[in-house]
Amino acid sequence: MAFLELEHVSKWYGTYRANDDITFGVEPGRLFGVLGPNGAGKTTLLRMITRILLPDQGRILFNGEPLRIEHQQRIGYVPEERGLYKNLTVLDNLQYFAQLKGLSAPTARERAHWWLQRMDARGWEKKKVRELSKGMSQKVQFIASVLHQPPLLVLDEPFSGLDPLNVEVFLDVIAELRSSGTTILFSTHVMEQVEQLCDDIVLINRGRIVEYGSLRQVKARYGIRRLELEFDGDDSFLDRLGAVTILERRDHSAAIELSGGLPQAQHIIAEALQHTTLRRAECVEPTLREIFIETVRRTQPQEIAA
Repeated sequence: MAFLELEHVSKWYGTYRANDDITFGVEPGRLFGVLGPNGAGKTTLLRMITRILLPDQGRILFNGEPLRIEHQQRIGYVPEERGLYKNLTVLDNLQYFAQLKGLSAPTARERAHWWLQRMDARGWEKKKVRELSKGMSQKVQFIASVLHQPPLLVLDEPFSGLDPLNVEVFLDVIAELRSSGTTILFSTHVMEQVEQLCDDIVLINRGRIVEYGSLRQVKARYGIRRLELEFDGDDSFLDRLGAVTILERRDHSAAIELSGGLPQAQHIIAEALQHTTLRRAECVEPTLREIFIETVRRTQPQEIAA
């Protein structure tokens, strides 16, 4: 049974439909990516999952039960717009949010100290939030979301404003939480992070689902698009391949666009073997970034996805 289920969920703002008939499920312990261009409806969707907003149509199930206000105690949420109290210290912020989730003050302080050390933020306890950089505030907001050890963690653009070193800290911690059984949903524009982390994805455009499934399933639907070759000798055999698109051509290597999938790749490899010695021949699936751009362009043709 899915840990989180959305059934025909829609949300309107006046006549504007931010989410339109959204249906998907998230299995327990999975890392699930919510993708889409700006304005696609990702944040609205995450706010309904955390019950900050209520759907106008459809329903959301949490561990098999209709999502209720008491389920918020079992959800951690990092919003895109951070929600810390700037005039309070880091420790006071963390203790306050932890107590809202039902922790005692001593337990909140103990966990806050542990997490500050884990996130390379030791010694921040007495700093006022207004003194922190954006990346530092991001760490504190994240810690506030996990102090109560929620089984579901929802992260809206969690890597925004972080330098590469701190992104690595976040990636490591997210991987640890996933290994411990936490179910994690997060939205991001950085496709490489999705490919590195996610088990499953949903891609939303104009408020509707345009792709959904495991990362492997989604990539398989788009097929093999590219053949990469490394070879000894000259590359004159490439000129004998006929009407193919050569994407890259360098000394002893080439990348060829595949419009005919595996049969075309096999034909090219056979032709190459007649004229050169192949050191490597690899059929390459499209990257998630390529799938993202293609899908958004197909479903939103008047705009360019960057």
